[in-house]
Amino acid sequence: MIGFIGSGNMAAAIVRGIVTSEDEAAQAILLSSATGVSARALAEETGAEALTEGDANLELVRRAGPGALIMLAVKPYQFAQVLAPLREELAAQSSVLVSLAAGLDLADLAAMVSPGQPIIRAMPNVNARVGAGVTALCANEATTEEQRAEAERVFTAVGEIFWLAERVFPAYTAIAGSAPAWAGLFVEALARGAVSKGLPKQQAVEIAAAMLLGSARTLLETSTTPTGLADLVSSPGGSTVAGTIELEEGGFTPAVVRAVRATADHAAGR
Repeated sequence: MIGFIGSGNMAAAIVRGIVTSEDEAAQAILLSSATGVSARALAEETGAEALTEGDANLELVRRAGPGALIMLAVKPYQFAQVLAPLREELAAQSSVLVSLAAGLDLADLAAMVSPGQPIIRAMPNVNARVGAGVTALCANEATTEEQRAEAERVFTAVGEIFWLAERVFPAYTAIAGSAPAWAGLFVEALARGAVSKGLPKQQAVEIAAAMLLGSARTLLETSTTPTGLADLVSSPGGSTVAGTIELEEGGFTPAVVRAVRATADHAAGR
């Protein structure tokens, strides 16, 4: 069994991914939410079971059973309040607490539960909504290989996974968590340039987005490097080179590097 405490957008994306990728998976998913409304709606959509009566979170931990993944998908400031009444039951069940909160590290989470509680920190990005997300994972020493494998199974349902040292999570936050915003801005900028040369806006957006998707697949599915991809479409004295020079003279690469570093520093609390 897998329990989701909190049934908002990210929890919903993960549940949909699991249900889509595995037959009869919905029967092993329990949901709860603050008012029960979002849990009931998600259960109705996916076939999972919503627990909405009494102390639903405590019942969810009990029903999920020994060693189950308990996905905590609430706001970071709510963690202490939500976990306090569950502390003893989480320990009794040897549940694996899986945090989706960006702002709480393993030490923060450990302080909210009993000593020796298995904890996994997971950071999926927004593209999990379409099954093309990226999730960073790290775990404390109390977590077993089997429990880590179960977490991999869950998050693989919504995209790619990477086990990372927790110290590099801020860098991951920049290039996976925040970068979709920059990808959107890049597509918008490409579209604006194309509109200035006669393309309709919506068509320009679709073309630019499809270009990004294809370029990503080229990098991931072939041996082509980022600079190699640039070289593939850069003929001597050609139009691509002219455009690349404009980008670099405008500070494109330094600006991106500064954006990554500033985001990582902010995520690290610096």
